[in-house]
Amino acid sequence: MITEDMAEFLAALPRYMPIAGIDLGTHTIGVALSDALLTVGTPLGTVRRKKFTVDAAALLDMIGGRDAGGIVLGLPRNMDGTEGPRCQATRAFARNLERLTELPMTFWDERLSTVAAERALLEADTTRKRRAQIIDQVAASYILQGALDRMRYLWDDND
Repeated sequence: MITEDMAEFLAALPRYMPIAGIDLGTHTIGVALSDALLTVGTPLGTVRRKKFTVDAAALLDMIGGRDAGGIVLGLPRNMDGTEGPRCQATRAFARNLERLTELPMTFWDERLSTVAAERALLEADTTRKRRAQIIDQVAASYILQGALDRMRYLWDDND
């Protein structure tokens, strides 16, 4: 199931299971994971891209081993909000991944997530080499955290 509606995604999630955040790049896939209470996203790892079947297997193995109950994919919109080729590639990846898993999926606007991740790593005085190794998974955690904050807002509205 792929949905654009965060409330619908939230309703489809199993209780007390973490969700994964994905930063889909052209060369790597950054992966982050939330806690079971869906409060905080933490960088998990990076998958070096090869071809879809290999990428999907590595991704599903990584998050399946941690009992993820859903997936949030970063949607790389243009700064003016329009969707370009990278958005189309992300949506195609989600459609293909949907054939391999029952996990509910949604998208989160990832504009400036990599910039925020880079800034945080610079402030932490991370070396250039180390930043290159972890930037995608840190960006995935920013994407995931944005979605988690939105879900918390939706829960608060229902109380």
